[in-house]
Amino acid sequence: MDRTKVGIIGCGAISSNYLTNARNLPILEVVACADLDLERAQAKAAEFGVPKACTPEELIADSSVELILNLTIPAAHAAVALAAIDAGKHVHNEKPLATTRAEGMRLIETARERGVLVGCAPDTFMGAGLQSARMAVDEGLIGKPVAFTGFMLGRGPESFHPSPEFFYEPGGGPMFDMGPYYLTALLNLLGPVRRLQGASAIEIPERTIMKGPREGAKLSVSTPDHVCGTLEFECGALGTLITSFAIAHGEYDRKYPITIYGTEGALRVPDPNYFDGEVWVRRIEDAEWQPVPHVIPTGYGRSIGLADLAYAIRSGRPHRASGDQGMAVLDLMQGFLDSSNSGAAYTPVIPYQRPAPLPNLPFGHLDE
Repeated sequence: MDRTKVGIIGCGAISSNYLTNARNLPILEVVACADLDLERAQAKAAEFGVPKACTPEELIADSSVELILNLTIPAAHAAVALAAIDAGKHVHNEKPLATTRAEGMRLIETARERGVLVGCAPDTFMGAGLQSARMAVDEGLIGKPVAFTGFMLGRGPESFHPSPEFFYEPGGGPMFDMGPYYLTALLNLLGPVRRLQGASAIEIPERTIMKGPREGAKLSVSTPDHVCGTLEFECGALGTLITSFAIAHGEYDRKYPITIYGTEGALRVPDPNYFDGEVWVRRIEDAEWQPVPHVIPTGYGRSIGLADLAYAIRSGRPHRASGDQGMAVLDLMQGFLDSSNSGAAYTPVIPYQRPAPLPNLPFGHLDE
């Protein structure tokens, strides 16, 4: 199968993760790096042996590039993706797909009109940890799922990120930043959401940058930094998700921030921000928690969703970390804020269908 030529737009810190892991995926050939800061693109290309560094406009105009990996800031996701789609290229966006439903739907609909594919992070649900957790649920190890809890609690990224402004602007906050990992994991474990009820607030309205050249600078928070609520899934499971950038000493097991409770047992699910991690089950008859075997190889990282999209381009099959899934997650995230503002429950307007599980193939090969 011919390799897919990939160009990256946005050469910040996360691009190194993608470039490192792309080396392990034979379907991918990264041929160009682009950034508004050309020197940064040149440095990244030199570091990873990518043959071309250029501006975003030059990359989008390059007819040899088939697939754009869009690693820009969230506010730019939709505009950059639309420019690539208009040029006839497939796109894989970092999360979130866009910052509003309207932007996301325009992106999805334009891609359909142009006959190109859209992918969207996160692809962590394709790792051995969450794929094994899905197998445990699908094979009935805990009986019928009844309840769940999900926690992502902390004080915010200004303690480690030198430019954290976008985390506290619309399209940011704990739900839009970390919610995609949790909601994507829950959708893949439990299926579509029937309705949700949300609550949100700005708890710390001013933040202080604690790292980098602007240490000590103040920034204002303009989007909720604490978002939580309940989700009712069509399978009948009811549970709670809490995401916060405003909590000190949030006490929860950070290795297993999601727990699924069923009629016959419970399942500890590893951190959905990562690809691997152990899965543990405890059935009614078990005295202790038992490990769930991994159903696919461990060791995958960011770029597995990109590679799956590349295989889909070649074979015509559906891809797993799809724009449709990203749109369903965006709808739910915005739904928490809408519900908080209105005081009413929110019913999702974007349909969702779980993607196929990954086949247990040799590492790096995602197609039969």
